[in-house]
Amino acid sequence: IFTFSNMGGEFVPQLDEGDLAMHAILKPGSSLEETELVCQQIEATLLATFPEVKHVVSKIGVAEIPTDPMPMDLADMFLILKPQSEWTTSESKEELIEKIQDALAFLPGVNYEFSQPVEMRFNELMTGIRQDVAVKLFGEDLGVLARYADKMAGIISGVKGVADIKVEAIDGLPQMTVQYEREKLAQYGLNVRELNTVVRTAFSGETAGVIFEGEKRFDLVVRLDEKHKRSIDDLKNIYVSLPNGDQIPIKEVAHVSYQAGPMQISREGTNRRTYVGINVRGRDVESMVHEIQEKLDAQLGLPPGYYIKYGGSFENLQRAKARLMIVVPIALALIFVLLYFALQSLSQTVMIYMAIPLSAIGGVFSLWLRDMPFSISAGVGFIVLFGVAVLNGLVLITSMNDLKKEGLSLKERIVKGTKERIRPIFLTASTDILGFLPMAISSGAGAEVQRPLATVVIGGMLTASLLTLFVIPVLYHIVEKRAENHAAKKQLNGSVTNHISMASLILFTFLTLFTGLGSTVQAQNLPQNLSLDAAIDFGLAHNGSIEAANLEVERLRALQKTSFDLPKTDLG
Repeated sequence: IFTFSNMGGEFVPQLDEGDLAMHAILKPGSSLEETELVCQQIEATLLATFPEVKHVVSKIGVAEIPTDPMPMDLADMFLILKPQSEWTTSESKEELIEKIQDALAFLPGVNYEFSQPVEMRFNELMTGIRQDVAVKLFGEDLGVLARYADKMAGIISGVKGVADIKVEAIDGLPQMTVQYEREKLAQYGLNVRELNTVVRTAFSGETAGVIFEGEKRFDLVVRLDEKHKRSIDDLKNIYVSLPNGDQIPIKEVAHVSYQAGPMQISREGTNRRTYVGINVRGRDVESMVHEIQEKLDAQLGLPPGYYIKYGGSFENLQRAKARLMIVVPIALALIFVLLYFALQSLSQTVMIYMAIPLSAIGGVFSLWLRDMPFSISAGVGFIVLFGVAVLNGLVLITSMNDLKKEGLSLKERIVKGTKERIRPIFLTASTDILGFLPMAISSGAGAEVQRPLATVVIGGMLTASLLTLFVIPVLYHIVEKRAENHAAKKQLNGSVTNHISMASLILFTFLTLFTGLGSTVQAQNLPQNLSLDAAIDFGLAHNGSIEAANLEVERLRALQKTSFDLPKTDLG
């Protein structure tokens, strides 16, 4: 239990897809042209520096169908890699990612995230987050959310196994802001509504009329030309008309400047939220999240109304564990019921059921020896193991029960039954172990998911098969010996009872005889000389059977008087 509790856990082992997915994150508000230029520089650097990279494909913005909305300051880049046997600069993906980050460090203001193409989409579809783990912060004020998200990122960055930290950008988008000076507006006789109309018409456009082409009609929109609305100076130099007909630039009555505004407002369950996304490298998800929880609880004091949730693969792991807490007990209960129906003995069912914890011991230690955390595939392996492990005990107990019917003693049953069934037990275990061995040592596509399952089954079958031959015979001897002692005690009690009953019956008979003899002697103290006829008359008068027969005759005669015979009826 201690080893299992300190093993860690993850939702599904990370699959090696063979390629890399990289995000290039520019400063908020970057234009499409700037993002495109940065992507071209990244692609040229990767292809020239790393022979492992076969192709680089970049995607900016959204398609016509906005199923994957993205801002212009974020680029999806897919790195198609050569087979790992052809790599020259790196030996693993982790090493290659580190070298790519170092090679791209010359680009200022660009951050990078690394994942895998399918894994990234899978995470986004499951939880809405592209990273492995998301620490979500919920609250009302966007400024407070952004400030505490930055603090969370600083605390999380010191946790072992954390990589590619990303704070969701909810503010920092540069906006041109116009703040009117009320005193000057009153001095010139202007009002805010008129100035807002001028600014809106210059940049967004305002409907000035309708154009008809046959039966079609189009709005005539008036706005500034593109070359006159490229910078903040164009906004400052917009002229507004005064009541006397003169014109002045808007900068005379307003303060025009750049200010950071909200980039996006994300909601989850109607609540505003931001998140800190992290990828996991070289560590299991569960232990890392527990360490993050401890550090945030100790170092981050949130104001009232703000709270934290954990998403991503950790959220999936928690949901899967909750389901396993229901599925595993049901499976164990069904195994117990089937064993009881097969043996018709509660004690023997419990004996065979001991193979389940014995097999679990081997499964847990096999994961620990191979440095594998608990995952959903390992949980499925435990369920498979529990069903297979009880077969050995069932074979052994059934053999001993058959020998019991043949009249063998307890010791002979245990010795002979174990000798006869040791070969089938080891053959069954060997078949399972050899069948799962290729999965346990596989290194091909999808092997990351297969290895935990096969490791659990192999380790569990080894311990279950070995311990079954030692533990079950001992338990069988204890249970059967107790049953034999109970039966012998019960038989002894029954024999004593029978002897007491027989003695009581003999004693009662003797007492009856002595009592009857005493009465006869007492009645015949006076000798009588009877003739033959007198003796016959005396016997007939004192014979109980004859008296009973006479009473029966009298009863029948009395009943005869109550009956009558119907005469024969003639019709005609």
